[in-house]
Amino acid sequence: MTNERRTGDRVVFERGIPAFMMGIDGTWRRNCILEDVSETGAKLTVEGSVEGLHLKEFFLLLSSTGLAYRRCELSWVNGDQIGVNFIKQGDKKRKQAGRTTADA
Repeated sequence: MTNERRTGDRVVFERGIPAFMMGIDGTWRRNCILEDVSETGAKLTVEGSVEGLHLKEFFLLLSSTGLAYRRCELSWVNGDQIGVNFIKQGDKKRKQAGRTTADA
């Protein structure tokens, strides 16, 4: 059994839901499978390597047109599976208010 880190209720998809991961700047995109989801995050199985991708912040596209999406940050990696936290509007501003950043 895996050690469950998520505190909220989650929905597990028996066959997974096809989705896409895309860089915030649009420079990369990967196919993935949405394995489970909660109000605060999700578990994804990524097709191909995640090595070299900027996963600090990215989009999870839930439709082929990109109209349904969530802004995410990487939580954990285990082989081809990753855990992501959903970033809510305003979270980034609150996080940055408490620290100084070198990136502009």
